[in-house]
Amino acid sequence: MAGFGLVALGALLSVGLMLLWMRIASFQAQKISDYAGTEPQVDLREHLNGKIKCEGVIYGPLGRVASRFTADFDAVWDGNRGVMQERFLYDSGTTQDREWRLELKGDGTIRADADDLVGQGTGEHAGAAIKLKYRIRLPKEAGGYVLDTVDWMYVTPSGTIVNRSQFRKFGIKVAELVATMQRVDT
Repeated sequence: MAGFGLVALGALLSVGLMLLWMRIASFQAQKISDYAGTEPQVDLREHLNGKIKCEGVIYGPLGRVASRFTADFDAVWDGNRGVMQERFLYDSGTTQDREWRLELKGDGTIRADADDLVGQGTGEHAGAAIKLKYRIRLPKEAGGYVLDTVDWMYVTPSGTIVNRSQFRKFGIKVAELVATMQRVDT
């Protein structure tokens, strides 16, 4: 019976350490305040405006690349409201069109909406970083699942945006996206 107690204690300690790791040292542990004061200061109306070229990869649940893509974005702002049209081309040959509708609120938060979101997305920005959280419904051909998503976007000194997103179902990471977004000067 004492052996069972030690095994249970070891399992409990392992779970506790894993939860502590997730809270202080993982992707999920980031806070927007971690980036306050970093440069260049992000301004969505500047950094996500006009024609943008995007390239990236999507990792599956086992950490292997599941898909690669390129995309052309076109973003237009009217004051604090912006619309970004996206056209993706995946390595499978399939295409996907999306439209983001963004609103910058007076308190520094962001409201985000798209046709494949369940509810509205929310976000915030500080320094050179943007964080968006939303629930996305995958297309039917990808299972139609609803995933909890966290997007982090970091503006580099040259103005390129590096995007890292994690997608979770029941709290378990099922996919991750890493992409770059760079304005195309016309």
